[in-house]
Amino acid sequence: MGKIILRLDRVMADRKISLNELSEMVGVTNVNLSKMKTGKISAIRFSTLEAICEALHCQPGDILEYDEKAE
Repeated sequence: MGKIILRLDRVMADRKISLNELSEMVGVTNVNLSKMKTGKISAIRFSTLEAICEALHCQPGDILEYDEKAE
């Protein structure tokens, strides 16, 4: 079975937005965003995903990727 991979770091780099900036824009702590950025989470609330997409002007598919070969 594959797994979902978070690409938040890539989208943030493309948009030239720091962790601190995104944290302020989204209302999520730096620690939690850092965990998302490194893929160390097992779930994400839709409200958080919506806020991130709004702040980064992107779609959920820009941040989330399914890798069927990953374990």
